[in-house]
Amino acid sequence: MANRHMLAFLAAGFALLTLSSSLFVVDQRERAVLFQLGEIKGTDYAPGAHLKLPFIQAVKRFDGRVLTLDNQTENFLTLEKKNVKVDFFVKWRIADTTTYYRSTGGEELVAMDRLAAIVKRGLLDEFGRRTIQQLVSGGRGEFTRALEQSTKIQVTDLGIEIVDVRVKRIDLPDEVRESVYERMRAERTRVASELRAKGAEEAEKIRAEADREAQMIQANAYRDAEKTRGEGDAKSAETYAKAYGQDPEFYSFYRTLNVYRESWRNKQDVLVLEPKGPFFRYFEGAKP
Repeated sequence: MANRHMLAFLAAGFALLTLSSSLFVVDQRERAVLFQLGEIKGTDYAPGAHLKLPFIQAVKRFDGRVLTLDNQTENFLTLEKKNVKVDFFVKWRIADTTTYYRSTGGEELVAMDRLAAIVKRGLLDEFGRRTIQQLVSGGRGEFTRALEQSTKIQVTDLGIEIVDVRVKRIDLPDEVRESVYERMRAERTRVASELRAKGAEEAEKIRAEADREAQMIQANAYRDAEKTRGEGDAKSAETYAKAYGQDPEFYSFYRTLNVYRESWRNKQDVLVLEPKGPFFRYFEGAKP
């Protein structure tokens, strides 16, 4: 009886072991490869549970997420044969599981080493085509695009895909940093001087045009004022003439009163005149 229970227990355990060996689960963050006696039988399984032959087939899993290769500082030569210190990183992931396993053995460190070597060769070529001034004066975007295009083709043999390549920092050697910056300052100073000279030239043109227009406006205004003044004087003379013709005595009296008003406008004014002169004739009283 005891032997029977023992056999039943062993049979149940073997069945559970067989069942567990027949199933494997792939996480959505993983890539899986199915092997049968060392030979690849299947790759790129969808997330979830899958069947396999127990004890004969085995599953190897790889990280399917976007991974980061963060490289240490490297020295590269520019077109002028000057050393620059460069820090860069690469974002990558597995694109072809079979090719990835066959080229790297499924080892992430091996893949990173080979990827770093490819990117370094690309950096060496791209830096060799550019001067230091081109690298530090705003051509970083074009440089990165060229590097990404050149390395994407080469990494297909590794079964991986480059998501992004970025140069974090480009440091100049101490002996050339100041000379490069000085050349850049001189260039910017030259451009600024040209812009100032062009601005001053345009300002002189605008100022001369404004002065010419102002003189024309003043001349036209003076002409119109003189014309208006002449017309007013003519009208005034005509009015005076008509008034004098209607009553010469009253006109003379009125004009004399205006002269009196203007002569004694200021209390400090002093006039030395003959009392019996024509100036005071209206002070002597009315005559018949």
